Amino acid sequence: MNLKTVKLPANYNYIACFLTLECNLKCNYCINHFRAKRFSKRKMITGKEWVLLLNRLECPGDLPVTLQGGEPSLHPDFTWIINNLREDLPIDILTNLNFDIDDFIGKINPLRLKRNAPYASIRASYHPGYMNLDRLINKTMKLTAAGFSIGIFSVLYPPFIDQVQRAKEQCQKAGIDFRTKEFLGEYSKKIYGTYRYPQAVGSLKFKHCLCKTSEMIIGNQGDVYRCHHDFYKSFKPAGNLLDPDFEVQDIFRECDSFGDCNPCDIKVKTDRFQVYGHSSVEIKDIK
Repeated sequence: MNLKTVKLPANYNYIACFLTLECNLKCNYCINHFRAKRFSKRKMITGKEWVLLLNRLECPGDLPVTLQGGEPSLHPDFTWIINNLREDLPIDILTNLNFDIDDFIGKINPLRLKRNAPYASIRASYHPGYMNLDRLINKTMKLTAAGFSIGIFSVLYPPFIDQVQRAKEQCQKAGIDFRTKEFLGEYSKKIYGTYRYPQAVGSLKFKHCLCKTSEMIIGNQGDVYRCHHDFYKSFKPAGNLLDPDFEVQDIFRECDSFGDCNPCDIKVKTDRFQVYGHSSVEIKDIK
């Protein structure tokens, strides 16, 4: 199947490729489940379909496609996808590293996952209480020694802040780039996070608004969603990248869920150039 090129707007900052929503960890603070039920098993498209739909993207600058989940390595074609995407299409990976890294090293050229960026191409996540830190560090150091660009990130979930800080010190002594991210969501009846639209998250009353995204959210069946909220809650997608006629519309869309936004969509964060103050969406006409 030959699919025409899909050109992304110059202001797009992120391409999230949810290869699967399955995960081999069961963290009770996972942002994927904020105000959403635990996912029933959702179907996955094949690696060939992922390659077909991603290879049609024309991205601004060096904007990478980010393979994530869930845990992206649980997709049966994980390494095949990496090896068959267009060579000029940069790739980032978000993973908990709970997979066979020897097999990964044997199949993937580390140069394929390197680019000129202020952060690592492979961003491994540390989840205190759900994984072994020493094992994660050993895997990270082995991948580094093999030539991969990799760092560790961890969320400052309130009950685990001390453990995260100790992990940061341990990683820095080992020469590993360890970064923390603020916790987003609810803990002990309090909403945590820095948001561009604070009233958009954790509300009991929803409002109407117009919303425009600067991210491409691609679900595990190739559907494109206007935001994380719509994806996690299985709202109707804006389209599907396997549709030959699909085009990106850089427009404001009507929404009746203002107040129930997913924190990922409205948090204030750094953009892909590490400039602080970015937010994934722009919202106006709140009523």
